[in-house]
Amino acid sequence: MSITTRLVQTEILKSRDRAAMYSLLNTHFDGIKPDVFQADLKQKNWVILLEDKQTGQLKGFSTLLMYNAKFAGELISIVYSGDTIMDPSAWSSSALSRAWISAVNQLRREFAVGKLYWLLISSGYRTYRFLPVFWQEFYPRYDTLTPPNTQALIDFLAHRQFGDCYDSTLGIARFPHPHRLKGQLEGIPTERLKDPHIRFFAEKNPNHGNGDELVCLAEISEENLTKAGLRMWSANLKTTKTPIAAVA
Repeated sequence: MSITTRLVQTEILKSRDRAAMYSLLNTHFDGIKPDVFQADLKQKNWVILLEDKQTGQLKGFSTLLMYNAKFAGELISIVYSGDTIMDPSAWSSSALSRAWISAVNQLRREFAVGKLYWLLISSGYRTYRFLPVFWQEFYPRYDTLTPPNTQALIDFLAHRQFGDCYDSTLGIARFPHPHRLKGQLEGIPTERLKDPHIRFFAEKNPNHGNGDELVCLAEISEENLTKAGLRMWSANLKTTKTPIAAVA
C-alpha cells in the first residue's frame, strides 16, 4: 500500500476530512463522542493525514498542538500529540513515523523557539513504544528514574494541558470521556511483555485498558535520536517537505 501524507492546519480542515477522522477513530476506540472529538480537535492547530494513494481513503492521522511556554525562566516550545491512529491495514508501512518526524521537524524549523519537547499521552503500548524506538532519552522509562527537573517540567505541562484530569502522583491523565481501544487493538499480547519497555508501560499504567493515559516527555533534537530515529530524520531532510495545506 502506498501512503501519501498531508500536514493541515485544523482551522482549514474540510468537513469530509473531519468525518473520515472521526469514523476511523470510532472504528478502533470505544467512547468516541462526536462533540468531544470536535472540541478536542478545535484545541489542536495541526493534523497529519495519511491516505491511500490510489483510493484517497484515510488510513491514519495524528493531531498536534504546537505552542510556546516559559518554564524555570526559559522559553521553550512544545508539541503535544493528541488523537493518533493508524488503521491495521497499513501497519506494515512506516508512513506514520516518517510523516510525524517530517512534520515536527518542519514545524521545529519554522515555529519553534528554544528547546522543543514532545508531550505524549499513551493509553496503548504501541504509542509508548515510539519513544524508545526513536529517542535516546525520554521519561518515564523502565531503566532509570525521571530526574526531578524533568518531572517538574512534565507536571507543569500536564497540569497546564489537562488540569484536574492529571494525577501527578501517578503520572496519569484520566479524562471524563476516555478512549478505549477495541478489537484487535485491545490489550497487550503476552509475548510483547518480554520487551522491558512494554512491561514497564503495563506496570506504570495498569488501567490503560480503560483509557488511562501515561504522560510522557522527550526532547526533540537530533542529538537525542536513536540510530533508527536518525536514519528517518536524515532521510526526511533529503526529501521535500510534508505538503502543508494552505487553503480550504
